[in-house]
Amino acid sequence: MQQLLNLLQDPAVRGWIDQQQQPAPTPPLTGPPTTSSEMTASRMMAARTASLREHLASLAAAAPRLPGEFRSAADRLIAELRGRRPVAVLILVLGFVALGAGTEWLFRRATARPQQRVVDLPMETVPERVRTIGLRLAFGLSEVAIFGLGSIGAFLAFDWPPLLHQVVLVYLIAAVVLRLALVLGRFLLAPDGGGAQDTERFRVVPLSTDAARFWYRRLALFVGWFAFGRATLDVLSALGFSPEARELVAYTLGLGLLAIALNVVWTRPRAGDAPPIAIEHSAGHRVTPWLLSLCLVLLWGFWVVGFMRLFWLLAVALLLPPAIKVARMASHHVSRPASGSEAPSTPGLMAVFLDRGLRALLIAGAALLLAHTLQIDLVEMTGSDTLLTRLLRGALSSVVILLVADLIWQVVKSLIDRRLSRAEALSPPGTEAAVRQARLRTLLPIFRNVIFVVLAVVAVMMALSALGVEIGPLIAGAGIVGVAVGFGSQTLVKDVFSGVFYLLDDAFRVGEYITSGSYKGTVESFGLRSVKLRHHRGPLFTVPYGVLGAVQNMSRDWVIDKLTVGVSYDSDFDKAKKIIKQIGKDLAEDPEFAPHIIEPLKMQGVEQFGDYGIQIRLKMMTKPGEQFVIRRRALGMIKKAFDENGIRFAIPTVQVAGHEDAGPVAAHQALKLVKPPLPE
Repeated sequence: MQQLLNLLQDPAVRGWIDQQQQPAPTPPLTGPPTTSSEMTASRMMAARTASLREHLASLAAAAPRLPGEFRSAADRLIAELRGRRPVAVLILVLGFVALGAGTEWLFRRATARPQQRVVDLPMETVPERVRTIGLRLAFGLSEVAIFGLGSIGAFLAFDWPPLLHQVVLVYLIAAVVLRLALVLGRFLLAPDGGGAQDTERFRVVPLSTDAARFWYRRLALFVGWFAFGRATLDVLSALGFSPEARELVAYTLGLGLLAIALNVVWTRPRAGDAPPIAIEHSAGHRVTPWLLSLCLVLLWGFWVVGFMRLFWLLAVALLLPPAIKVARMASHHVSRPASGSEAPSTPGLMAVFLDRGLRALLIAGAALLLAHTLQIDLVEMTGSDTLLTRLLRGALSSVVILLVADLIWQVVKSLIDRRLSRAEALSPPGTEAAVRQARLRTLLPIFRNVIFVVLAVVAVMMALSALGVEIGPLIAGAGIVGVAVGFGSQTLVKDVFSGVFYLLDDAFRVGEYITSGSYKGTVESFGLRSVKLRHHRGPLFTVPYGVLGAVQNMSRDWVIDKLTVGVSYDSDFDKAKKIIKQIGKDLAEDPEFAPHIIEPLKMQGVEQFGDYGIQIRLKMMTKPGEQFVIRRRALGMIKKAFDENGIRFAIPTVQVAGHEDAGPVAAHQALKLVKPPLPE
């Protein structure tokens, strides 16, 4: 009551009371008429401006009274301590904190062996890594619980005066919160890279040791300042500080948080964990710290003037994207493959579940925080049926639907991509595994695209339905539009359906060489309406399915390669047949060609009688695509063997008889055979 009377005697308060008792001036009737919405907006703006002025005036009036309130609080605390100095409270708090630290030390000594076994556990595979990290987190939380039991539990075991009990308890709770932040920071960042307990392999967030130490210290400083600052405000409230004085102290302590945040913005390690510097050389890095600093100052300003909705909106906009990025980095780092194995091109299921699960939790938490800040009662909103509540329910349902659809798509995409990466491993050509892998490389990309389209359409339809949009007419309209498009684009429909039946018939696969009309090449990929063929000389053809027609697949099962060799009329055919048969055996026994030869090279017989020799036909059966290399080797071996055994190849010859100038005539005739005369 005495404080209330003193407050009423304050000149600033009395002036404000007199101002409130005066009737508001009547606005003039001149000017254009205003609508009800304009009047409502003007009243809201005037009320907000008046509230802001009143708030700032109360803070200005509380500043001169702040030393007196501190003296009154100190007198009350001394009276509670029965004549002892207030430093006794600090000694009492430090004593129980030391007791909690000692209890935690005893617990750590008692569990030294189990913790050392956890440190020695292997972390090569993902399950081993998750188990080890989980055990470290469990031991860390146990240490926090023991610290809280040794400090707060021991304090509560005794009877204390009410005010002293409240003052010491809030500071002990702040100490426990700081200890929890230290444990979580050590769990996520493992800042002591060379320590026995915090080696880099336990680091959840992939950072360098210097960057981990920087963020660990700044986060600990920020949490400690916030926790003990909040405890101080609770103590001031218990000691009888006025609300305006407490707000003034809170805003002053908030400047400390702002200073820590600005220090982080300007000295944080940059991309690539480079040493922290104040000013970067690139223009983007020079602008970013200034923008972040401006946003942090705006946050503090919104808090001071009481614009809490803008404060939380800006805070969520600043913190949510980096939190999602850190969660993705941590999930991918924890689910990384073993150090000796090759890193996959696609994340595993563990990384997908961790990434999308953490992102969904962060987004849901941000949405609930904003709902609480904007004073939206979600329970009451489910029972009301106004336009605003329907829109809010629809928006929340849409967010949930899109998050679930994204999770399903990422899981399916990860499974298909990992299966495709395994299918890209080379298998012996012609085996069942190679055929199955080619089939998978052909169908899985199309299956993935179909699933994406189906999920996207279903998710969008469900989101629109949640927002209150009637999707029945949309589906009917889509059907009508589909029929119209089908009639208007028959070529497109023909291409799509032709591609479906080509795939059902297994006419060709990725990696096979096909020929269709004037197009030929290796199948590289499939689309919805076309296939891409890579010619052996480099050009890439994009051929619609409707244009392919009959397809000649030159990469299935086996290939028969036939060769024609010309020998002179006086050659020994039996000897030539034996030589060719031996060459076929040698090729079949060659380790380089044996896996690709199905039937060895052999001589079929005389093909025809030519003008200058006899044409003999050779044949062999190989795997598709391997006949070219084997043919070159076989021809080289035939040339060498025929020369060694006196078998001459057929060459153009001219015989001239009964003429004195037989030599020049024969030369002239041979020259015409080798080089025809130029046209006149």
